Amino acid sequence: MMAVKSKDYKSHLSLRLNVLFFLVFLLFSALILRLGVVQIVQGEEFQEQVDEEVSVSEPVEAPRGMMYDRHGNLLVGNELMLTVTYTNRNRPQEQLLETAEDLNAFITLDTEDARDQYERDRREFWALLNEEEFEEKLTLEEQEEQGLGDGEAHQIRIEAVTDEELNSLTDDDLEVFMIWREFNSGYNDVPHKVLRDIEYEEAAQIMEHMEDLPGVDVIRDSMRTYTYGEELSSIFGRVGSIPRDDLDSYLASGYERNDEVGQSYLEAEYEDILRGRPGSMENFLDDEGNPIRAPESTEGSRGSDLMLTFDMELYQRISEIIDTTLEQRSHHFVGDADAYVVMKEPDTGEVLALAGGNNDIGTFASAFVAGSSIKGATVLAGYDTGVLPPGSVIYDRPIEFPGSRPVSSVSNLGYVDDLTALERSSNIYMVEVAMRLIDYVPGVSGTNWGDFGQGYDILRSYYQRFGLGVPTGIDLPNEFSGIDGGRRDPGNMLFLSFGQFDTYTPLQLAQYVSTIANGGSRVEPKVVREIREPYNEPGEIGAVSHQFEPRMLNSIDVDDNYFSRIQEGFYRVIHGSDGTARAYFQDVPVDVAGKTGTAQITVNEPNDANNQTFVGYAPYDEPEIAFSVVVPGASTDSDASGIANSIAEQSVEAYYELQEDREGPQEPSDGPVLDEDLDDDPEE
Repeated sequence: MMAVKSKDYKSHLSLRLNVLFFLVFLLFSALILRLGVVQIVQGEEFQEQVDEEVSVSEPVEAPRGMMYDRHGNLLVGNELMLTVTYTNRNRPQEQLLETAEDLNAFITLDTEDARDQYERDRREFWALLNEEEFEEKLTLEEQEEQGLGDGEAHQIRIEAVTDEELNSLTDDDLEVFMIWREFNSGYNDVPHKVLRDIEYEEAAQIMEHMEDLPGVDVIRDSMRTYTYGEELSSIFGRVGSIPRDDLDSYLASGYERNDEVGQSYLEAEYEDILRGRPGSMENFLDDEGNPIRAPESTEGSRGSDLMLTFDMELYQRISEIIDTTLEQRSHHFVGDADAYVVMKEPDTGEVLALAGGNNDIGTFASAFVAGSSIKGATVLAGYDTGVLPPGSVIYDRPIEFPGSRPVSSVSNLGYVDDLTALERSSNIYMVEVAMRLIDYVPGVSGTNWGDFGQGYDILRSYYQRFGLGVPTGIDLPNEFSGIDGGRRDPGNMLFLSFGQFDTYTPLQLAQYVSTIANGGSRVEPKVVREIREPYNEPGEIGAVSHQFEPRMLNSIDVDDNYFSRIQEGFYRVIHGSDGTARAYFQDVPVDVAGKTGTAQITVNEPNDANNQTFVGYAPYDEPEIAFSVVVPGASTDSDASGIANSIAEQSVEAYYELQEDREGPQEPSDGPVLDEDLDDDPEE
């Protein structure tokens, strides 16, 4: 029985193997047949498709790096959004118009100024809508008779379009016109942003009708956001399309035509750092521009972040002090009320605040006659040249000069030495330095001023060592060096010695007083302290990839005693019994040293006015902050005095209050502000 079962089993196994081999044979036969069809019958067709396939790579923008203040508060970020783009692949204008009309069913562009702008474009648009009437403005027969080319004829027709015809465009026409104009604003084969920040519902409708909207796409995009609204936004700068004048340079650096770049201030200065590494979208099209297969994408990466030196909470406090003071004392100004404050670290150069009443940029891009606040540099020139060594005494009285304005101090001070000259702000002491530099003796030399040009040169050479009248080196573009008044006559050389001739920026004044505070080292100011790796977790900041070290621009190599005496003179300005600022800084928890200044100017000639200035540092023994205040165009009335001193006092108080207690900077009630919602021209 067992033998029979074995034979049956073997016969069944053999049958199954035969069936399996047969099925394998059939499968291989089908595969060979299919390969034959592909290679022989359809091979030529597929080869043609491969030959006709066009690969078009479109860049995908990556978000820019963030900006934070020194305490990690996000200042400038990105908001992800949906954006409608249009890629023009040399399509005829009639097709662009048709697509614009179809797209207008889903989105609407702002037409508020359309009737007052883009006249040439509106003429072209009217011509497109009214082809027959447009051709009648210069018939083909007339064109041939006059021997005109198509371009010349078109220009004549365009110029013949009347204002009445342009005004016939309806509001609906203008909506389509704005979209059509955007279609024509981009480069061929490069996506151009038509409308940013559309709603999800709008995007869904557009994508649903994409087949009827050739060239239109919806992409992920990002726009700059400003956590604290307008505050410091002008210094952060703007992002926008590459200026056409700079296009070749950017293209040579690897940019695409439709990339957005930093156009001003920090965004421009640190473009290479903030710029993200773009991704790409590879599209596969036939020779008619139709998609053949699904696109392939390559991810990009966000740009690196900037950790700024600014203290946003301190900036807000100082801005509030400026605004409140100007509002309370607006009647004490000849022109528009304004003021500027710069606060920085004297040893590192890190800028804590750049605040302006009307414009923060004015702290380094506008210059003013500073008055007596620069006298510390003149005193050092007297020391170092030997014309008025430390402890020298002169007699302060009004002096008449032949062919020049008389010079006097605010009152006849009598005998003063260098310390008293700073404490009581003697103009005559400074003039004495200038006169001795050129060996001029009043009442003896008469009109023989000798080489007074040398006096200009020597004084300015010392001022420049402090940073007055030269670039400070701040890492921001468009810094102003001030106005050098030249070497016109000996009289102005005297006024130069006490700050009544050349002009200086608030930032230069802060660098000058920092150099006094730290004993003679002029340190480059900076507003970026670190570069951080991008980090995508909300609320987290990446690792430090580069840290900027303090950079000394020059050292004023003189006897250490010279700076000690100037520092003592600045101390006496506030703490001396006759100090010009003795009524201020009484509530500051540390000793402050500084120098007042008043410069006579004219505003809206012939109105006389004063520029009030104050420079200082604190604490006196171990300075950690240096600051300057400029209040231009104040009234000459006696009750208008002290505006700069008061702003300086409150600003220093704010700094020390924040060392004890911080609440964090205050955000606008309606949240962060988008780039497009800010002032269009931050430099004004």
